[in-house]
Parts: sequence; C-alpha cells; structure tokens
Amino acid sequence: MSIATPLNTTLQRSPLPSSLSVFSPIHTTTVPVTGTRKICLRMVTSCVSSHSQSSVHNGVTDAVSVRNQIRLGLPSKGRMATDTLDLLKDCQLSVKQVNPRQYVAQIPQLPNTEVWFQRPKDIVRKLLSGDLDLGIVGLDIVSEFGQGNEDLIIVHEALNFGDCHLSLAIPNYGIFENINSLKELAQMPQWTAERPLRVATGFTYLGPKFMKENGIKHVTFSTADGALEAAPAMGIADAILDLVSSGTTLKENNLKEIEGGVVLQSQAALVASKRALTERTGALDTVHEILERLEAHLKAAGQFTVVANMRGTDAEEVAARLKTQPSLSGLQGPTISPVYCKRDGKVSIEFYAIVICVPKTALYESVQQLRAVGGSGVLVSPLTYIFDEETPRWSQLLSNLGL
Repeated sequence: MSIATPLNTTLQRSPLPSSLSVFSPIHTTTVPVTGTRKICLRMVTSCVSSHSQSSVHNGVTDAVSVRNQIRLGLPSKGRMATDTLDLLKDCQLSVKQVNPRQYVAQIPQLPNTEVWFQRPKDIVRKLLSGDLDLGIVGLDIVSEFGQGNEDLIIVHEALNFGDCHLSLAIPNYGIFENINSLKELAQMPQWTAERPLRVATGFTYLGPKFMKENGIKHVTFSTADGALEAAPAMGIADAILDLVSSGTTLKENNLKEIEGGVVLQSQAALVASKRALTERTGALDTVHEILERLEAHLKAAGQFTVVANMRGTDAEEVAARLKTQPSLSGLQGPTISPVYCKRDGKVSIEFYAIVICVPKTALYESVQQLRAVGGSGVLVSPLTYIFDEETPRWSQLLSNLGL
C-alpha cells in the first residue's frame, strides 16, 4: 500500500521551567492515512536539563555536565569482563550488581561511583561524549575508537590481563609463501591501483593509518567482525589485520604473521576523560584511590615475604652476610630485627629475624641463598599489597593534567 498524501507534522516546543529536567519521554501518535491501515509514529523528544553545562563541538562534549556520581565503564561480556571484575575484587573494590541483567552497579568502597557495563568500544565513545568519566578497556580499543583524541588520558597502561597485539597476517601458501616481512609484502608487483592489497579487519582507523605510515599505497580495507581467519581462504581478502594472543588460530588457518606487521601491543588499561578529571567534583580523588589500590596490588602480585632467623653478633654483621647474596636485597634492603631469647633467666640476643621481599620466580633460589649464610626456620607467605610512599603514575597523571 502506498501513502497518497504527504504527512506534515509540526512540533511546538513549550518553554520548560528552569528547574525542570525531562528524561526523554516517548510519545506514540496514530496518524490516519488513505486506505484501511494506520501507521503509528513513535516520536522521541529529548530535553536537556537546565543543570547541564555542556555543549558539543565536532562530536565531543566541550564541558562536563553536572552530576553527583562518578561513572566508571566496565566491559559487559567476555573474558575481559571477568578479568576486570576479578582484578577489582582483588583490590577490595568488589562490584555489587543486584541483578546480572542490569547495566548499572555499585562499588560499596566508592560510594560516589556508579559502574556502567558497556561494550568496550562504547566505553571509549562515552568517555569522549562525557557520559562516562573512567573506564577499563584494552589499549587497542582506546587507539581505534579514541583516534588520538586529547581528552582521553591513560591513567594505568598495564593492568596485567587482556594481553594481545594487533597484527597483519597473510597466508603461508601461494604467492605469499616466501613473503616474511612487511617490506617484502609492500614490494610485491601484484598490488596496483586497479588491484590493491585487500585487507579484512575490524580496525578501520588503525589499519589505514598503519599502512600510510609504512608507505603502502595500493591497499583497500573491508570491514569485518569475527572469523577473519577464513577471509583469505574464501578469496575475499589477501590479508587480515586482527588481534593475536597465542597465534594458534592463525596457524590452524594457514596464516602467518610477518616481520614489521605488528601495529600495536595491547592489554587492559585504566582510562579517563581529561575533562572529567579536571572539571567533575570528586573525580580526581576517586581516580587517586582506584590507582593506589591497583598499583599496590599489581606490584605485590608474584611477590613473597620471606622471614628467617640468623645467628649473628650484631645487625650490621648479619646484613653484611646477606649482602653477599644477590637475591636477598628485598625492595630497599633486608629488615633485620633482634630476637630476644631467655637463657638462664637472662635475656640475650643470639639471633636476628630477617624479613625480605622476593619475586616468585626467584623464591627457591633466595631460600637456598638464605640457608647458605646461616638462615633457618624460613617462613614464606604471599603478598597482597605493596603501598609506596606515592605511586609514580599519580605524579605522572597530575603532570599530564597540568596540576
């Protein structure tokens, strides 16, 4: 059925009281048309609160709207989401979600903070729009969807999960069998303006940027999500640009990485809106607490406290023996305390308690070295937090903000 007459609709905006904030009401209007059927138009009207102090320029919010809560964006699904929640829990920042289907949650230790579960790319977009203030997301997503925007600031670039790299991969057969570097790929005579190198990828910003920076002119990109490894075998692409973790999937699909083909290294990072940190009340204090908890926990990961007793004439003599062993220096140096023993009714000092911090990878070696200089009764326990006087990343953040 075709509509015989055009629909002309006029919307009149009524002035709102200065104190009124309207939350996007949805109105449904039934409009008569020729024939026996009716069309229902859903007209959505959005009104901005008079308390909002923001404007948009080139798609980016110029100022931060006034609200009381700090918004933290977290990945909503997948391994990244699980690892993010586990890390926050280890930092005593457990996310409390009343209903797993809800997209908003709380962190009791940060009462002024709301958690919003979003797709990673939406976290970056909403940081730029001002709808989020902080986020945990992969550096690859920050680079692809942030596109170098100066409002995005990396607070912590290495949260120790989500490790991968964005890499160019080509078939290991046919015309690519003897091609092992980006330079060799670029010099292949097959690529012309009429027949460019075809690359399948989901990274349509980083891909062209990488090729341009490396002087590869004859190349086209096709947008694709998931199962990129099948594209060359299907004949719809010559190469793929995708995230690689172990590389097993590439090998199983007869693909290989090439020298010079890595676009970037990535892992999970804590990201913030520079505008929010400088303009939103409480945002900087919240970031400081989150950063300190993250830094203290990550620094302690894989570290052990080793305690032992050593005979010695005094603390300096014991320290001198410890210094002969390379694995017994601890963070700043060993802690040496007298052990007060009672013999024949008198208190004497024959032993000294040694406390050092050693990496898990050097634990057994350290215990052996401790024994070699007279250590005994060795106790080992894992560390949970190591708080520095001040985290270096906090000082760097303040510098980046000009504070």
